[in-house]
Amino acid sequence: MESGTRTGEPARRQHDRSFKANLVEQSLQPGASVAVIARHNGINANLLFKWRREHLRDSGLSPAPAVLLPVQVTSGVEATAAVCVPAAPAPPPATKLSTRSGVIEMEIAGVQLRVRGIVDEASLCSVLRALRQTP
Repeated sequence: MESGTRTGEPARRQHDRSFKANLVEQSLQPGASVAVIARHNGINANLLFKWRREHLRDSGLSPAPAVLLPVQVTSGVEATAAVCVPAAPAPPPATKLSTRSGVIEMEIAGVQLRVRGIVDEASLCSVLRALRQTP
């Protein structure tokens, strides 16, 4: 092989600093999807997340704080319908909910769950119920 790598090993691509910086800046924009940006630029989303972490660490910035949703998990088979408990009353219909997107990550019974984007309580409850019913 011309690249100097051993036979059978894939060559590692080297990316310009400007390429990395451009993708990191795009991914830090409100509403940006890391997965979409990575896919459009031919890289793995995990690599872009790594570049973002490095950028935030090197610039002394911290990532946006996590917003936690209240969740109550009870034991027993009969508890599958009552997984989520709202922390506060729902806002009045005229109130506009935040359109900021984010990521929710949790590990439940050895299953890692990652939910991206704008997540409403009903959708999260449905996902948790489905996980609960999985043997």
